[in-house]
Amino acid sequence: MKQRREQQAKPGPRSRPAVTVRDIAREAGVSASTVSRIINGTVKVSNGLKASVEAAIAKHDFRPHAAARGLALGRTFTIGVLSQAIDSPFYAEGLRGVERRLLAAGYAALFMSGNWNVADEERCMRRFIDHGVDGIIMFSGCLANAAVKDFAKRCPVVVTGRDLPGRHTYSLPIKDRLGATLAMRHLIGLGHRHIAFIAGSESHPDALERLAGYLEALQEARIPFDPRLVMRGDWQAQGGLIATTELLEAGRPFSAVFCVNDQTAYGAYLALFRRGLKVPDDVSVVGFDDLPSSSYTLPPLTSVRQSVRVLGERAAEAILALVCGRRPQVESPPVELVVRASTRQL
Repeated sequence: MKQRREQQAKPGPRSRPAVTVRDIAREAGVSASTVSRIINGTVKVSNGLKASVEAAIAKHDFRPHAAARGLALGRTFTIGVLSQAIDSPFYAEGLRGVERRLLAAGYAALFMSGNWNVADEERCMRRFIDHGVDGIIMFSGCLANAAVKDFAKRCPVVVTGRDLPGRHTYSLPIKDRLGATLAMRHLIGLGHRHIAFIAGSESHPDALERLAGYLEALQEARIPFDPRLVMRGDWQAQGGLIATTELLEAGRPFSAVFCVNDQTAYGAYLALFRRGLKVPDDVSVVGFDDLPSSSYTLPPLTSVRQSVRVLGERAAEAILALVCGRRPQVESPPVELVVRASTRQL
């Protein structure tokens, strides 16, 4: 009986003491207030100091209490992220960049799709604000600049793919025209003179800019523009397949195809394959966006890169700065042409 009582009285394993901001500060060799400011993004410190604090946080798996932080700072530590299609490989890559950077700063992302529809975009923006997000990241979209600025009066907004200066807004434009010009100069430099263009949707600002770059490069090289070599796509592989098939059926000769994006190029590959044409032996193909999967197509796709993952990371950095009352100091990632095996010299 005595033995049983002793067994019952035996204490269980002690719970591990909670790690505090002071513990992290001691580990990193800084003050507790510095740790708090780094976590909250309210102070700019050297990369070395920031790395020391982040290493200590990772070592101890430290998670500051979000509700307590929010009450203290008057924030929810959530950011609304409006893409146009979450299932798109392009937007998915950008959203990964956003989420990675926000998580590192202790913020959560709330994702919604605008579907290239003004009414849907307005609904998403209102929903974000109703949920009390601290800021909004907007990937492209159809919403008028004036409407975006209106929303920004209630909540800071970072937009990509357009130029929208303002006190509560920040822009990270995509250099569509320059990228299209680089793609066309590459093809022209390889000796191509009959270059088809599979465009995007008619009213899409990115599509219009890429078409402008296509035309600019033709004019620069003094190559006459042939409207019969421009076909309308829909940004999807299916649209690229249909547009390239129609182009082939029209019988207008071409030796190269510049596609408005990589997904369109995937469809163009299939259309050419079905006709017994080889890339690049018979037709050279160039895409735009340089999606990760474009390195693994057969053959690997030459594409214009403006890293959407980096764009997402920089958009997150910009909104964190705006939320903290600072003007962002970030720029859009550079544009470059990544040459692979889908293009060749004539």
